[in-house]
Amino acid sequence: MKIIKKSGLIKSIYAYEVLDSRGFPTVACKIKTNEGYEAVAMVPSGASTGEREALELRDNDKTRFMGKGVLKAVSNVNNKIAKALIRAKFSVLQQREIDNFMIKLDNTPNKQVLGANAILSVSMAVTKCAALVSKMPLYAYIKKNFSKNKDKKYIMPVPMLNVINGGAHADNTIDFQEFMFVPVNAVSFKNACRIASECFHSLAKLLKENGYNTSKGDEGGFAPLLKDAEQALSLMVQAIKNAGYIPGIKGDVAFALDTACSELYDNDTKKYTFAKAIKAKLKTKTNGVISTKDMINYLGSLTKKFPIISIEDGLSENDRKGWFKFTQQYGKKLQIVGDDLYCTNPDLVNEGIRGKWSNAVLIKLNQIGTVSETVDTIIAANKANWVSVVSHRSGETEDTFIADFVVGMCTGQIKTGSMSRSERIAKYNRLIQIEDELGKKAKYNKLASFKFSTKAN
Repeated sequence: MKIIKKSGLIKSIYAYEVLDSRGFPTVACKIKTNEGYEAVAMVPSGASTGEREALELRDNDKTRFMGKGVLKAVSNVNNKIAKALIRAKFSVLQQREIDNFMIKLDNTPNKQVLGANAILSVSMAVTKCAALVSKMPLYAYIKKNFSKNKDKKYIMPVPMLNVINGGAHADNTIDFQEFMFVPVNAVSFKNACRIASECFHSLAKLLKENGYNTSKGDEGGFAPLLKDAEQALSLMVQAIKNAGYIPGIKGDVAFALDTACSELYDNDTKKYTFAKAIKAKLKTKTNGVISTKDMINYLGSLTKKFPIISIEDGLSENDRKGWFKFTQQYGKKLQIVGDDLYCTNPDLVNEGIRGKWSNAVLIKLNQIGTVSETVDTIIAANKANWVSVVSHRSGETEDTFIADFVVGMCTGQIKTGSMSRSERIAKYNRLIQIEDELGKKAKYNKLASFKFSTKAN
């Protein structure tokens, strides 16, 4: 009888501490197979986090990295996960079985025993190694094995570039977290990067000419001391024009916002507080503290004045009635994205679909903790004709996994930072490389990547 050897059998798993883009530790993991294939994955880390995210395990040892060390998570990989997976003789080709095995090994709803950062480091490394074993580019392996899109074309994502930072991502006076350029009508991803880069540098010049600083926030965008969202958006409009492009959803560059309103919401008073504006004693149209109704009206007024195509976390994760009202009022002409609301959890996304809370979901692998669960979240969104926006975190590494992931899953949109900071640029460069490899098989979907009607815009 002929004995068939199991392809991709895991030989070793080794985790270790590395640094993210903010200089704090995160988990890296190396997996080797019996054939000699090996892959390394590094886990990102968030600053503005949802209440329902899987637990990022930290040491809380104040003598190391201000308590932010991840040696416990590293130890959990090396002493618990690795031994269990190797003992069970798993192949890297068994993604879902491995992910489910680790979930059961942890046996808590939010992965608090082993840590989502520990589990995800193994899950991502398994995917990378499986692509090597299969002798396929990572994006092709993901599309073949995880995506429900069986079209021969690969969808290159429309990028959302965070060019002005605020909120928890910057030490300035803006309460909203991200202001983004979206080159919707570029002819290719590479062309989108060129347009975004030229507009980004045009914005830098404009800020300097007007006496604003051009220091950077966590995600590489500028962090000037501006009065409010309208001033930021007005500067963005002018920067696009100065670069020789047309601002607008039907023009060259549209806008997206991440208001991160969970950070502004008081669960007791049910009000939104613009704390930075209040501290800086700025007089704004929002008057510091506003209701859900006023927040919806304010965001609506911004969409009428500026070419905004997408708003993420326009309300708090705990303001679900508000989400329903916001989507009912603006969902036909605006992409309304839930981040903290869903935390890349398929169960929460299905709840949101039933409740009609939004029409899109943000996808962050470390919010849920495994590749398989992230895939399930995207599939759930697809069934409801929702858009999935694959996203980085404020604490990133040079790992480019999400670039291959967004192409492989054919989601059509990506958030991965500004046109500065190498941990952000690495993702753009990887996407340019993928588009070049694919040639005619690559498709840049422009406005078709947004599922809502754009007639009103």
